[in-house]
Amino acid sequence: MRIGFLTNEYPPHVYGGAGVHLEYLSHEIAQLDDKQHEVKILCFGRQEEESENLTVRGVQPEMHLPSHDDRHGKFMDTVLRNVIMAGLLKDVDVVHCHTWYSHFAGCLVKQLLDIPLVLTTHSLEPHRPWKVEQLGTAYNASTWLERTAYENADGVIAVSDSMGADVSDLYDVAQEDVRVIHNGIDLDQYRPTPNPEVLAEFGIDPDVPFILFVGRITRQKGIIHLVNAIKYLNPGMQVVLCAGAPDTKEIGIEMTAAVEKAKSETEDQVIWIDEMLSKEKVISLYSDAAVFVCPSVYEPFGIINLEAMACETPVVGAAVGGIPEVVVPDETGLLVSFEAQGPTNFEPKDPDKFSRDMAEAVNSLISSPEKLKSMALKSRERVEEHFSWKIIARRTLDFYNDILAKKG
Repeated sequence: MRIGFLTNEYPPHVYGGAGVHLEYLSHEIAQLDDKQHEVKILCFGRQEEESENLTVRGVQPEMHLPSHDDRHGKFMDTVLRNVIMAGLLKDVDVVHCHTWYSHFAGCLVKQLLDIPLVLTTHSLEPHRPWKVEQLGTAYNASTWLERTAYENADGVIAVSDSMGADVSDLYDVAQEDVRVIHNGIDLDQYRPTPNPEVLAEFGIDPDVPFILFVGRITRQKGIIHLVNAIKYLNPGMQVVLCAGAPDTKEIGIEMTAAVEKAKSETEDQVIWIDEMLSKEKVISLYSDAAVFVCPSVYEPFGIINLEAMACETPVVGAAVGGIPEVVVPDETGLLVSFEAQGPTNFEPKDPDKFSRDMAEAVNSLISSPEKLKSMALKSRERVEEHFSWKIIARRTLDFYNDILAKKG
């Protein structure tokens, strides 16, 4: 089979779960069935990669489209890249798009090449209202593009049961056209790999347990709520916030103020690493952390939790989206109850309670070393059993075949 992947993110330009997903899925599919399948990837950037049956080409236009609002620039740039992608992709049997950033191109390719369009639901625009801060009224356009793509898709892959339900509810996609295929993890790369040099580099005391956050500074990831929980943590631990790339200048300023306030309200050491680290360093931090915390208010799946669990680190996560499909309470971590303000406002109804409950969950695990040790081993076991990329690649290829057979 010849498969065309369209995406914004692709290594080395990865800032979220969609980029991680596509990196591993594309390479794994290319290895299936004695490398019989041809994989072509078009992405945003200057990437160029070519192997026996996998090619990557980045799209980096020299021109810029005008816009009357500075916040519209990213949307207009996306549309321009999509038009170029639609002209570049050829000789494929199916086109598979990841996030709204590639949906316009996917819709064009479906018509121009008369091939099936497949979408993977990593997130949904109506459930990310905070993006108005970034896009202004272009958020209305991105939501429209997304809806149009789902209305034209021949098949939809949802990364969790929660996302499968959401895409049907929001965009009236028939259940028979949706298949839930979870995200995966590279079990060889993500495994316990402690490195004292990484701890020393960031001033982390190896003799004091630390909790860890890894992610972007964005409303979706709930980082502010974790920072606000620090004052409720018991003394005798460290907090390591590996958090960079703020979505907006405003949330960056808010984060800085929140961290400074948290430091003044606790005896625990708070270490903020305000940059996106290499995989190797992040894996080392996972491996040495006592607990990984995922305070997301919206999380379609949460690959980040798989990464931590694969490194034998239990997770305290919010009970939202796909997180309960990954974290097993009292076995691989703890889930914190979450009540949103409303169906389109995913901020917690009681932010202080959410922060306090998160701190209590962390405190209960840190105070139970034997329980932590048991959870660490079970976390790795669960990932090995359920979230191998080889299994996920095979299920994805099977879905393509089903769609092609149905289309005739």
